[in-house]
Amino acid sequence: MAEAPQPRRRDILSATALVGAALLTGAAADLPLPEASPGLWAARYWATKRRDGQDIRLAMYRKRAGVPAPGDAPRPVLLLVHGSSPAALASFDLSVPGHDDYSLMTVFARFGYDVWALDHEGYGRSTRTDANSDIASGVHDLIAATDLIRNETGQPTAHLLGESSGAIRAAAFATEKPGRVGRLVLAAFTYTGAGSPTLAKRAEQTEYFRTHNHRPRDRAMLESIFTRDRPGTTDPEVVRAFVDKEMVNGDTVPTGTYLDMTAHLPLVDPARVLCPVLLAKGEHDGISTLEDLQAFFAKLPNGDRQLSVIKGAAHSVIISRSHKAFQHVVQAFLSMPDTPATG
Repeated sequence: MAEAPQPRRRDILSATALVGAALLTGAAADLPLPEASPGLWAARYWATKRRDGQDIRLAMYRKRAGVPAPGDAPRPVLLLVHGSSPAALASFDLSVPGHDDYSLMTVFARFGYDVWALDHEGYGRSTRTDANSDIASGVHDLIAATDLIRNETGQPTAHLLGESSGAIRAAAFATEKPGRVGRLVLAAFTYTGAGSPTLAKRAEQTEYFRTHNHRPRDRAMLESIFTRDRPGTTDPEVVRAFVDKEMVNGDTVPTGTYLDMTAHLPLVDPARVLCPVLLAKGEHDGISTLEDLQAFFAKLPNGDRQLSVIKGAAHSVIISRSHKAFQHVVQAFLSMPDTPATG
């Protein structure tokens, strides 16, 4: 079947630049709830961003201990940012019978955080458009998401945790809206991409990413996330549960982050990331080299910074066999006293 003509990239970028402020649309009964967890309260919301007169709805998910009530002591907010191929719930709220603590939403809600996640434009339950949902679009998604979070929680800042291209989105957002970010966790982050075997292989399809705003994404592709670097770093039962949960969202996803990561790196200037930063890399992750991350780390202006290599993990540190080591590192970092960003 012939594919519909795709908008040119410069047209997409021009459209992205016209995104306006979010519309705060509140609770959404037509979205799935996060996984039920004893003692935790969950909710779902729509945030809306506007581009070229079109309202684009962004699905958002929330989990915390206890129903929010007037007079509650403020809780730190943690916003989770997904990567290029899976949406929010498979990435951050995975429940696997006989396997515990794979849901970051559950783990950090139990730690006392007000945990949020969103589906970016073109992913999960959010509006599907003809655009390619690149990093710049993702920054506008995060502006809309944090507008809604501020309205719902009264908290002016949030900690952000992004994985893979979600880490690039989160870091780019931190340069655009530094006053909204408390602490920043970048898992499986890519700076220049130099020496990355994963990106070298992906670059073979750069022209396809330039000319197509969406790409096929089947079960085999999702499974390859956990096997391409070092098979066995994630439990096969966990991989199956992840793929099952994600495939309900369809068999295509946008190409924008793939194009950005093969043709436009670096996308984040570390000198403009003013908040405390944790870089977390799986020992066997091929998306970046340790040397490339060290170059980014050296240019960060805030002395409150950490670089952690998670032993035994590959690209996905969040649902690897080493997931508890990652959670420990993140919790230790987030629980440090805040060093507010400026600007």
